[in-house]
Amino acid sequence: MKSAKLGKLWDSLHSSFWFVPTLMLVLAIGLSFITIGIDQSADTNIIEKLGWAYSLGPSGSRAILSAIAGSMMSVATTAFSITIVALQLASSQFGPRLLRNFMRDTGNQVVLGTFIATFVYCLMVLRTINGVEENEFVPHLAVTVGIGLAIASIGVLIYFIHHSAASIQVDRVIKKVGDDLDKTIDRLFPTQIGRSASQQPEAESLADIPADFDRLSRAITARESGYIQAIDDNQLMQIATENNLLLRVEQRPGRFVVKGSQLMRVFPEEKIDRQLAAKIADTFVLGIGRTEQQDLEFSIDQLVEIAARALSPGINDPFTAIRCIDQLSAALCHLVQQEIPSPYRYDDRDRLRVIVEPIAFADAIDAAFNQIRKYGQSSVAVTMRLLEAMATIAPFTHRELDRTALQRHADAVERGSHAGIKEELDLQDVQERYLIAVKAIAQP
Repeated sequence: MKSAKLGKLWDSLHSSFWFVPTLMLVLAIGLSFITIGIDQSADTNIIEKLGWAYSLGPSGSRAILSAIAGSMMSVATTAFSITIVALQLASSQFGPRLLRNFMRDTGNQVVLGTFIATFVYCLMVLRTINGVEENEFVPHLAVTVGIGLAIASIGVLIYFIHHSAASIQVDRVIKKVGDDLDKTIDRLFPTQIGRSASQQPEAESLADIPADFDRLSRAITARESGYIQAIDDNQLMQIATENNLLLRVEQRPGRFVVKGSQLMRVFPEEKIDRQLAAKIADTFVLGIGRTEQQDLEFSIDQLVEIAARALSPGINDPFTAIRCIDQLSAALCHLVQQEIPSPYRYDDRDRLRVIVEPIAFADAIDAAFNQIRKYGQSSVAVTMRLLEAMATIAPFTHRELDRTALQRHADAVERGSHAGIKEELDLQDVQERYLIAVKAIAQP
């Protein structure tokens, strides 16, 4: 896994509206120098004879470049306004935590970058046009490229209008969050991380933990408050191996920690000095908000938030909630097939070095269905779809603990239906789905 801090830096750049436009602006400046340099070194008559090249004089060149530059700024302002409106709509409809997904949209960043880059390119070319008769200079190739950029900008504008309308459609938003959730699952549960829980019996690992671990270990505390966005597990393993330490991580990504709270315990205490303690604390990347870099529940919570808002009395949109349940069930099917790594990580010499509790399927299904079940227990359609989701996930579930968690949620949904649904026919339909789910869960 790449460095957690580099991952956070890339995520911050990818989530900003300035990074991609700035890169495109620099490229536009470089392109202006190249085209102007070609115009200065090449035979002007040859360029003028090209059928596709711009060949008017200084006044016409200034007029067309000025028109392009002015129009680009107007279009950029309009595009920025549309983006702000889309962000406001997304915040009110899907929740403020979804704003980050819209800001990470590369298409919007490229659109803004294209308009700004075209504007800057035209300004850079404008400054070189000389209308004095003795030293008249018109960069025909550079002006031609500017016209080409203007035509390309029109195409980008058409794309932006379509993209803005499509990006706020609820189905597309839910699918995008679901794709991010699948990527997070693949990133957090690669087959090569440590040993699986089935390969490493817990009794053997517990025997490797010193009996006086709690008494002779030292707590490493947080140096600031914030959400744990990532933990550099490779760096932790390296520190533990080089210093012959045993580390037990007490927190996991996604949790909020306050300054001075315990992050992990390190054994033995006498090997820890201030410098090493600071180095260990630096493996925790803290920030003002959660990210999906190592936080599986973050993307789950985004889908749950969309569903919860849809089920609120002011909106009452069970179809959106059902769409979220479908996406969550697909992600849980993906997750339950992954090999959950053992909490006990060993070095190359088969010595226990790091103890870290990975997120389990039971935690994920709790995060996915608890709130939707509570908010939707009076909705027949949502209740039935939750039970259908249990039946869908069951065939992919092979561990007994995972089946127990699935059965627990099916029972909770069935009990909740009696409190929220009064119509007997509806309760019969729910009971029918419940029996199907129970049968699917019971099958080996």
